[in-house]
Amino acid sequence: MLHGWLILDKPRGLGSTQAVSAVKRALREAGEPKTKVGHGGTLDPLAQGVLPIALGEATKLAGRMLDSDKIYDFTVGFGVETDTLDMEGAAIAHSDVRPTLAEVEAILPRFTGPIEQVPPAYSAILIDGQRAYDRARAGEAVEMKRRAVTVYGLVPSPTPHPSPEGEGSKKPLPFRGGVGDDTPLEEITLTAHVSKGTYIRSLARDIAHALGTVGHVTYLRRTKAGPFRADTAISLDKLGQAAKARSIAQLLLPLTAGLDDIPALAVTPDQAAALQQGRTLTGIAASPGLYLAQRGTIPVALVEAVDDIVRVVRGFNLMSKEEDA
Repeated sequence: MLHGWLILDKPRGLGSTQAVSAVKRALREAGEPKTKVGHGGTLDPLAQGVLPIALGEATKLAGRMLDSDKIYDFTVGFGVETDTLDMEGAAIAHSDVRPTLAEVEAILPRFTGPIEQVPPAYSAILIDGQRAYDRARAGEAVEMKRRAVTVYGLVPSPTPHPSPEGEGSKKPLPFRGGVGDDTPLEEITLTAHVSKGTYIRSLARDIAHALGTVGHVTYLRRTKAGPFRADTAISLDKLGQAAKARSIAQLLLPLTAGLDDIPALAVTPDQAAALQQGRTLTGIAASPGLYLAQRGTIPVALVEAVDDIVRVVRGFNLMSKEEDA
């Protein structure tokens, strides 16, 4: 069974659950054993970019991806606000006001650092056991509570994005000139480095409001999710080719790739066996915090050290019977 990460460059129009299904189909086509598959952070169908797919024992770490920081490129189209805050929704507000680049850059510091935002009504947040988007689609007036998030960085993006006419073509930058340019903008592309729980659609709405206009997201691409970046991502076409060649394992990143911020803790065979049974280790000289316990190069468990005691947070079943013996 395969254990590790496939980093997909999810195309626009495909949901995260559909992406997981596509990986499962590829594994079947490649003749791989039945494998657990999960994703490390939902990406809306209208969004594209980095979607970590966990295989096998790596699925035990998928939840950590939800808590990780992320980077997005996104375009705010000015003049129209929609009920979904993206191109999928119906227009609910219009404005003739168009900001300049200088005006945009002047207000971006307001949205950098710890901020509060109201999530979109069309989101997967649970309200009384029901998804907010289901309530909104049913015509309910959904009241979303403000939440605290952190925006680590927010700047105009230097990267052009694909035009709606085709993924292969590039659209010119949505602004010209430098600071002080007084040309009204129909749209602007920004790069945001954000904490977990940040809604880019809400950020775009609030930026537009701060500029005295309205807006919605017309383009959204995730370029980083936790430790995974776009330069390690593969297309579904490449995944399909690997499935036919039965070489998916060559595209796989190791389970430990999702733990690059966690220091290693070497353990003996006896200690590894104890951790696999869920027992604690005592007398371990390690600073308080999370560690990846390893027997040689084999991950045994994600553990927490407190007061010379090591407890299992997540155990991994990667050692063979011969190694267990």
